[in-house]
Amino acid sequence: MINVAIVEDDSFVRESLQEFIDAQPGMFCPVAKDSVECFLHQLNEENVPDVILMDIGLPGMSGISGIKLVKERFPRVNILMLTVYNDPNRIFQSLCAGASGYLLKNTPFSEIKESIEIVHRGEACMSPQIARKVVNFFQADKRGKKDSPLTQKEKEIVLCLVDGLSYKMIADKQYITLETVRSHIKNIYKKLQVHSKAEVIKKSLDGEI
Repeated sequence: MINVAIVEDDSFVRESLQEFIDAQPGMFCPVAKDSVECFLHQLNEENVPDVILMDIGLPGMSGISGIKLVKERFPRVNILMLTVYNDPNRIFQSLCAGASGYLLKNTPFSEIKESIEIVHRGEACMSPQIARKVVNFFQADKRGKKDSPLTQKEKEIVLCLVDGLSYKMIADKQYITLETVRSHIKNIYKKLQVHSKAEVIKKSLDGEI
């Protein structure tokens, strides 16, 4: 039996997935939480899952940060990202952090089931669309892709904007003042030659940052 855990903040998606997995022969899903923090709180040596379905945009800690913490404690766990994000930066960060696969949330449940079985066998798994983005990412890098004009801190703030965080929430998450956030965003607009948050988010989702 494959022990599957879910970390997903959308209650409808979480409950639907849990119900589907529990109905599959050879699988069961005893744990489904809405945040990395809640999941880690109940995780111990006695209940380590074989496969974790992990979202990225979660309340509190992001799924990417969650990968690192889970893998540090339980390196043999297979983590399969299930998210709406399809930008190369998040895909690459997830895989580098230790994810075994990357799927989009519009993936049919039947394919999610197959993907769980694939990563449980120790293989990597990602949808064709995601695989193409990974290939394009490395091909662009090989051709000498132009470095991003943004600093690491500015890139982190862009990801916060993509996650829908307010300036105040960004300040709290980054441990900086509200005025510093505004200053960083002003610099981001100038470097990217954009005039709105929507343009910044589009460039990030398109993999241009």
